[in-house]
Amino acid sequence: MNKLPQITLAFWVMKICATTLGETAGDLLSMTLNVGYAISSMILISVFLVTLVTQLWSKAYNPVLYWIVILSTSTAGTTMSDFMDRTLGLGYATGSMILIVILMIIFALWHLSGDSLNVNKVQTFRGELFYWMAILFSNTLGTALGDFLADDSGLGFAGGALLIGSTIAAVVVLKYFTRISSVLLFWVAFVLTRPFGATLGDFLTKPHEKGGLDFGTIGSSAVLAAVLVVMIAGASYAQRRYGRNEAAELS
Repeated sequence: MNKLPQITLAFWVMKICATTLGETAGDLLSMTLNVGYAISSMILISVFLVTLVTQLWSKAYNPVLYWIVILSTSTAGTTMSDFMDRTLGLGYATGSMILIVILMIIFALWHLSGDSLNVNKVQTFRGELFYWMAILFSNTLGTALGDFLADDSGLGFAGGALLIGSTIAAVVVLKYFTRISSVLLFWVAFVLTRPFGATLGDFLTKPHEKGGLDFGTIGSSAVLAAVLVVMIAGASYAQRRYGRNEAAELS
């Protein structure tokens, strides 16, 4: 049974909200609360593993559980990337290249396993496990790319978000007006939503002198969490009222 949501506009809105919240919440734990990147990563990876096991052993699609796992990959991806790039001193470019290689290996192994990379056709335990590994490392990669655009490229937070947003729009155009594989375009868009969320999150939280709006990690995280909770509640209501297919289409 496929336990993943349908890919709709609502899905992408919730994905961007979750990735932006992952950026602000990850920074809240590692920086605002001064827990540090290493300890924060260990905590958040542990949370991810607990939620992942719960998701893998569930028998049906559950909007609340699914988006909790997505959020856990996003927050863990934030601190994992920061640990690689800053604590280990690899830098954004080197860190991104390492993560690209890891992600390509995951996709290669997934393809060789015989399971489909089409998220609408993920039916097996093994296929879903590859799906979540790809999501975890795509979120980690997206954080590094977002930080590179915001800090090293000279574009700043708003400029980086604008560039990534424009690239996502181009991917949408390619989907509807070309014959490029929809599976390939989905994963390209999925990876790109992460640096979009990362740069948007930094734009919301960073001080004015660094080009941000200075809303802070606590306030920004609270607002984003509220928006995501409302959308998840809507998907859960739809599931109870109309069944799995309609709920999946709404999330």
